[in-house]
Amino acid sequence: MTSDGRIQTARRTGAEDFRLNGVPFAAKQLDFWQWSASDMVANTMRGVLAEYIVALALGIADGMREEWAAWDLTMADATRIEVKSAAYVQSWQQAKPSVISFSVAKSRQWSETSGLGNESSRPAQIYVFALLAHMDQATLDPLDLDQWVFYVLPTSVLDARQRSQHSITLPSLAKLAEPRRFEQLADAVRECRAGIVS
Repeated sequence: MTSDGRIQTARRTGAEDFRLNGVPFAAKQLDFWQWSASDMVANTMRGVLAEYIVALALGIADGMREEWAAWDLTMADATRIEVKSAAYVQSWQQAKPSVISFSVAKSRQWSETSGLGNESSRPAQIYVFALLAHMDQATLDPLDLDQWVFYVLPTSVLDARQRSQHSITLPSLAKLAEPRRFEQLADAVRECRAGIVS
């Protein structure tokens, strides 16, 4: 436990054993990860993967994801980042590729000390929109970083939009930000951060 009453969680290796009656059982944490997280095309897991990919690009993937944090990632300089993901190809059978739209709705924030807040907001300073852009189901591989495209925007641009405050389509997003490859993402975030600070 931490001094403020939270469970102290350590980053796991996957080699940890399940136990029964105090002795290792025939399963490890890695088995659970394989069982629960192998479908990285499914919406929920793809969103978590997108957060990790952005963390990789920014050099901040050595910690652990915080499930209930008010934003997804925090850079070394304390910049707060929200990651949103979408994909043309889904796990289920599709007649045509999905229309790309990202949720950008303001939300009430959870606090460990006071619970769910009353005000809706966007507490992140930067949004990174991660699009799994590959369109062939047979060759789709979410681990292939070349199949992803990223768009970076300061939150202030979303706050100032005259159109929907709940979602943004890809054509609207493309008018506001340039598509970036994985290897360009860190520079794009730094440029966006510099614009916020100046």
